[in-house]
Amino acid sequence: MTDGYAVRAEGLRKRYGDKLALDGFDLAVREGTVHGLLGPNGAGKTTAVRILATLLRLDGGRATVAGLDVARQPREVRARIGLTGQYAAVDEVLTGRQNLEMFGRLFHLGGKRARLRAAELLERFDLTDAADKGVGKYSGGMRRRLDLAASMILAPAVLFLDEPTTGLDPRGRGEVWEAVRTLVAGGTTVLLTTQYLEEADRLAARVTVIDQGRAIADDTPDGLKSRVGGDRIEVVVAERSDVPRAVQVVARVADGEPEVQEAELRVHAPVTDRVAALTEVARTLQDDGVRVEDIGLRRPSLDDVFLRLTGHRTDGADRTDRTELSQKREAAV
Repeated sequence: MTDGYAVRAEGLRKRYGDKLALDGFDLAVREGTVHGLLGPNGAGKTTAVRILATLLRLDGGRATVAGLDVARQPREVRARIGLTGQYAAVDEVLTGRQNLEMFGRLFHLGGKRARLRAAELLERFDLTDAADKGVGKYSGGMRRRLDLAASMILAPAVLFLDEPTTGLDPRGRGEVWEAVRTLVAGGTTVLLTTQYLEEADRLAARVTVIDQGRAIADDTPDGLKSRVGGDRIEVVVAERSDVPRAVQVVARVADGEPEVQEAELRVHAPVTDRVAALTEVARTLQDDGVRVEDIGLRRPSLDDVFLRLTGHRTDGADRTDRTELSQKREAAV
């Protein structure tokens, strides 16, 4: 029984020597959703995913995936999950079709079933035209889609995506995002770790922020943004000497003290009546002869939330010392 949750973690602890990677980490992921896991470098994101995927033993706490205990039923868990890591875990010498057939055999499908499943997945991920080309000729987005396809060999109930679009250009990220949406529409639950705040905002129904091995926030993206505040008005002036006047004008309409970014000649502050505030500030600055480079309204982003909660912005992904291909092959054994 999953009680509507595909993944649950309660008080997870993991230590590497003197370092406590997870320190009572809690997580609850609803079935059929994308759940984002955000945290600074070294926060414990990848450690949590590897424990949930049965690639690491936990030192304390309890975790279930698809209703199965990861410590007591690792084989059963592996039969119900897929894993895609930070780098495409595919063999560049083989073709796309050969890669998928290889993973099918590793998952004990047998030759015929592996070939049929490979053909299904190539079509599902829009790779049929490139199926018999060497993966070394694939674009970054195509490789990641092939990697996702390899993770779906057994049509898993739960898919772990650990930094799936690291290093991809915007087009490649868009291709992966569309593939993830398709998977979730088909009933797969996705736990996504990412260093791209936009990625979590676009894909995740709910987000957990982890820092120093603990969950420090858990909410919808909009719920997390509401913690930072509402709309903000921003003004960028052309001359440094005009910054004080911009501060005075913005202060008239603001709900709090204006903040100044000196290097950018930027003044910003929270506002309630966004349209009226923008109109008044723009008109007053124009009447005063203040030359404005930019003026506008901005809603809080997940990056603002992350900065408020952790004290710094994301600065890269957690790194592991084993290749993603070896992880995927281990999960198949």
